[in-house]
Amino acid sequence: MSDRKTLDPEIRVLYGDSLQPPPGYVFDAGVATTFTLDFETALAVPVSLALFAAENRDDILSNPLALLEGTERIAGRLALFADAGHLHAQSRPHSRLCSLLERIIVEVTAPRGGAFHPKMWALRFRSTRARDPTLLRLLVLSRNLTRDRSWDISLRLDGEVTGRRDTRNKPLFDLLIRLPNQAVAGISDETRIVTEEVAKDVRRTNWTMPGGFEEVAFAVNGLGRSNWQPSSCARLGVISPFCDTDALDLLADLPTAKKPIIISRSDQLISVAPRTIEAFEHVSVLDEMATSEDGEEDSASALQGLHAKAFISEIGWNTVLTVGSGNATRPSLISGRNVELFVSLRGKRSRVGSIEQIMGDKGFGRLTRKFEPNELDPADPKVVEAEKRLDDARCLLCQGDLRLRCERNLSEDAEEQGWRVWLDPVKSLPLDGIGSLSAWPITRGDGHACDVLSGLRSGASVDLGAMPIVDLTRFLAFRMTDENEKASAVFSTGLIMEGLPAERHAAILRWTIDSRDAFFRYLRLLLSEFGDPFSAVLAVQEGAGAKAWATGADDAPLLEDMVRALCRGGERLHAIDRLVTRLEAGNESGADPVPAEFRSLWEAFRAVLQEQGADHAG
Repeated sequence: MSDRKTLDPEIRVLYGDSLQPPPGYVFDAGVATTFTLDFETALAVPVSLALFAAENRDDILSNPLALLEGTERIAGRLALFADAGHLHAQSRPHSRLCSLLERIIVEVTAPRGGAFHPKMWALRFRSTRARDPTLLRLLVLSRNLTRDRSWDISLRLDGEVTGRRDTRNKPLFDLLIRLPNQAVAGISDETRIVTEEVAKDVRRTNWTMPGGFEEVAFAVNGLGRSNWQPSSCARLGVISPFCDTDALDLLADLPTAKKPIIISRSDQLISVAPRTIEAFEHVSVLDEMATSEDGEEDSASALQGLHAKAFISEIGWNTVLTVGSGNATRPSLISGRNVELFVSLRGKRSRVGSIEQIMGDKGFGRLTRKFEPNELDPADPKVVEAEKRLDDARCLLCQGDLRLRCERNLSEDAEEQGWRVWLDPVKSLPLDGIGSLSAWPITRGDGHACDVLSGLRSGASVDLGAMPIVDLTRFLAFRMTDENEKASAVFSTGLIMEGLPAERHAAILRWTIDSRDAFFRYLRLLLSEFGDPFSAVLAVQEGAGAKAWATGADDAPLLEDMVRALCRGGERLHAIDRLVTRLEAGNESGADPVPAEFRSLWEAFRAVLQEQGADHAG
């Protein structure tokens, strides 16, 4: 939100910028929720939190060393909860580094069988200066953690963690504190602890209001007995990409002085009863030309489609803007099957704008056109039915009744790879209405897909093939079609894996740090402090490693950094010690990326660290 016009489409906010700590602060802990995510976008998040900002996701993904160190730094301090079975999958292999997200991503389900749908970040920042307060940032979004280019709405609230509970924050606390118990494939103790800690801090945070607004209120549907719905008002405006007749009837029947207005999507509105459409004063959809920059449809930066969600009420002299994850649908507003988060901001209409100013021709409405009831054909009922069968099967596959098992491959055949993976159903799964079902580890791609349908129906284990240790992962991709071939789906889910070798993480580390140059660049990353993005950016640049070390005049800065780290308590040096040890553990074959001259130097630092440890123990 900004001091400029509310929901002005000219105001753009970069996702990565919203994750950056305030000046003088560093990321300390966080909890995020999303309906769906893609692995690459999730993999870029730790870099944005712990190392440096980038113009776009691809800039971060092009630096595997930064991805590795970012994930290492925030491991155990970030929990990302997503709806079970709605992790994106793709045909090509995902980066092996995506397996590092196993400690971060937790799949959960909605208690009433609907979708787990909130999009939120609760981030805790600690100061690099003594006695400064702990800060907390709340991001409430309408978009998921994906590369989606739709029009969205984001709300950012910053606040200070105090010693007193704020009753306004209780709905947020209730949402966060219940997350660990909704996990379908278990949750680690460290993830449970960090989630509970952040939840308690959220409850004690005093928020600073965005410009023009005076009050904030939170609501969560799908957990308690009552559901948030817009209240009586003089006028109501709705922005909702998804909608249905039941929810729009509810909104149209609210006591208002004027008929409500709505901005939605054509493919949704064509399924709404005509009498319901007539109950709205204006029914609009995004103009296809307005959704691209300067009318150029092939623009790489174009925003296309609608994903923004908002309910805008005029009450007395005030405007109440409610944003969050909920659509104008029955599961979101009426039945409470979906878990949804809503944040309502109240401010004087003279300061934050009226519905006409926000949604009219001078606001977001300038991107819209009138909805024409006959512009699209209604959805094919057979396709809708097929998609429902796929959703039912997806839920069945993600309820915790599948396990992965890996075993060392004892074959003497030199061509065989080191580990074999099996998919084990706890019980037989009927999977009614499914015509085909294949699965593969996300690190392998669908070229290694195996037919699993008959095995899962009979309750038999399925051999997913042999693979190197660096390809072992708990994330399994599925592709399925319905029996009439009317619909298909590709998705991923994380399963409990038995027999995962302890050295797998070290092997991924060794695969990433595969040369002397990579080793020294990673070393510089380890020595860069939290809150020092400049040194982190320099560290990941090509040529910043072994070449610099090899020139006698240029190794001094690195040695100075190591000595400085030793004087500051040695935390960064302990990370280097773990790095060297793990590289040895993961080096089953191939050249050693750690130069002999560095090993000799490191033994001296290691001895000092051991002496410091002994002194502290004494």
